[in-house]
Amino acid sequence: MRYLVISDIHANLEAYEAVMAQAASLNYEKVLVLGDLVGYGADPNAICERIRDLKPEALIRGNHDKVGSGVESPEGFNAVARNAIRWTFENLTDENRDWLSKLPAGPHTVDDLIEICHGTPFDEDAYVFDDLDALRAMHAARRRLCLFGHTHVQVGHFLTKDEFGLCTADDQRPLTIPLDVDTHYLVNPGSVGQPRDGDPRAGFGLVDTAKREMTIYRIEYPIAKAQQRILEEGLPDVLAQRLALGR
Repeated sequence: MRYLVISDIHANLEAYEAVMAQAASLNYEKVLVLGDLVGYGADPNAICERIRDLKPEALIRGNHDKVGSGVESPEGFNAVARNAIRWTFENLTDENRDWLSKLPAGPHTVDDLIEICHGTPFDEDAYVFDDLDALRAMHAARRRLCLFGHTHVQVGHFLTKDEFGLCTADDQRPLTIPLDVDTHYLVNPGSVGQPRDGDPRAGFGLVDTAKREMTIYRIEYPIAKAQQRILEEGLPDVLAQRLALGR
C-alpha cells in the first residue's frame, strides 16, 4: 500500500493544491491526514471540503480543529492564534464546523505497520520538541512506524535495541527512510501549510508498505498568493509574514 501523508494544512489552500498536484505523480493509493486542517490560514471552508472529497483512509483532529469548531476554548492559544481561530470559527459554514467537531482523536492504528497521531500517542496535544519527548512517544506507540504532526517540523527518529537517533539527518529532499523490521520510527512528514523548520516549502510524506520505506518531500507553492489571501481576510499580518520565513 502507498499512503500519502499530510498534516497541518492550516487552511492554506495554495500549499495544499501544490502538494496534491505533486502527489498525483506519486501513484499513492490512500491518504492519511494527521490533523490541523484549519487555523491561521484564509481558506478553512475550501480545505474542509477538499479533505472531505479525498475520503482519507484515516483522518484525525488537531488542536486547531477542536478550537475552530467550538469543541474546546481558545484560552490556551497565544494572542495571534486566538485571533485567527476566532475568525476561523466565525467564518466556517455550519456544515464544516459540525464536520470538524466530529473528527476523531488520535492515536489511530492504520495497519500492522502504521499508527498516526497529531501530537503524540499518549496525548493528542503534546509536542515532540526534544529527544526525551520523542523517546516517550516511541515507547507509547503501538506500531513500528508512528506518524505525527503538531510541531510543523519535518523530522524522523529511529529506535533500535541499542541505538536512538535521527533518520532525517540529511537535508536532501526528497529523502527516503528505509523501515527496518526490527526498528521503531517516529516521523513527522512536515506541515503542508505552516512550516516552522526554516524551510518555507510545503512538507508531506509517502509511505510504501510493500517496499517498507517512507519518503519525505518539500514542494514550493505560491506563498505570495497565500499571504495576499490572509491580508484580504483581515487576519494578523504576522501570519502572512511568517509563511515566507518557514517559522
